Amino acid sequence: MILPLHTHLRRAITSALGKLYGLAPDAMPPVVIEYPPNRKMGDLAVTVAFDLARVLRKPPRAIAAEIAEAAGREGLGRLEATGAGYLNLFLDRPGFARARLGGDPPAHASEDGEKTIVEHTAINPNKAAHVGHLRNAALGDTLCRLLRFRGADVEVQNYIDDTGVQVADVVVGLRELEGKDVGEVRRRAAEPRFDHYCWDLYARVTQWYDEDDARLSFRRDALHDLEHDADPTAAMARAVTHAIVRCHLRTMARLGVEYDLLSWEGDILRLAFWDRAFEILKASGAVHLQADGRLAGCWVMPIDDAGGAGATPGDAGDSGSPAGNAGAAGATQDDAGEARSPAGNAGDDAGAAGAKQDDAGEAGSPSGDAGGDPDPDARLKVIVRSNGTVT
Repeated sequence: MILPLHTHLRRAITSALGKLYGLAPDAMPPVVIEYPPNRKMGDLAVTVAFDLARVLRKPPRAIAAEIAEAAGREGLGRLEATGAGYLNLFLDRPGFARARLGGDPPAHASEDGEKTIVEHTAINPNKAAHVGHLRNAALGDTLCRLLRFRGADVEVQNYIDDTGVQVADVVVGLRELEGKDVGEVRRRAAEPRFDHYCWDLYARVTQWYDEDDARLSFRRDALHDLEHDADPTAAMARAVTHAIVRCHLRTMARLGVEYDLLSWEGDILRLAFWDRAFEILKASGAVHLQADGRLAGCWVMPIDDAGGAGATPGDAGDSGSPAGNAGAAGATQDDAGEARSPAGNAGDDAGAAGAKQDDAGEAGSPSGDAGGDPDPDARLKVIVRSNGTVT
């Protein structure tokens, strides 16, 4: 439900920019939407005033104030300009809820042929589901039901990370601690409570590693075999994960939670989906190789005014892949009113600070430029790091 809000807000801001400054569509700056770290600062934040500061030769705070007045509430809530130049949106939550829960669901919700994909649950297939997993599944299933009530065409997916560290550790435990081969694992997997058995084994393997760091080489070797679909390691992992996923599905069925598609990471690797997708991205110009700057050597995707990279600058480091997170890019506001770059992993390629907002409300770039022009790299989402890691 948040993406239509983003679209509504972008349209309101774009309309205000056209009325105020006579900007043509091709001259519109990107309307990037961020999430303030504290609800007291609003539900959404827009940094477009910083992009316009040099063009209009005005302080960002003055531009933000003009936009806030011109855009008004626009059916979203209160749009408030901060001293530094952010535009913070405070949603009208009661009105939003009434508009969507009252009356009949819209008949036109899915007439445009669009499909909404909701991915939830995503339990590592190396153990039984616990209460935290059930909470996540309940939240995801509730969202799916609400969307369908609203008339959306929803496809429910469950991502299965069958090539990750957790699965590798169970395989190591079965071989090194239990002394089992593939046939024995298959027979054990057919017995009751196999998911609980693997859970206990996973804990034992962790302790086994702690006793001797050299044993971590077994994990590295298992991960290599899983990523390259090399038997007998991969065959043992398939026996484990298929049995445990069936346990998960039986658990979820008792809660009335169902899925339309199970997305197995192993299939994505074996079928080389990413290789093909990356070639399409490059051929279409959606990504390019950054030649210089802090992100030199990275394949990056520009974040356009429609959120074309699928994320706002503050999301640039988020990742669902087991490879880890890319560093976050873009400025956010902290409780004291200062802008900061969200902490990413040490050594990440991304990780940029944009416009700063201090306690006195003065805005400026990290270099102290009075124009408040954000770091251009903050408008780039890292897709492949310089070391080849896919984010």
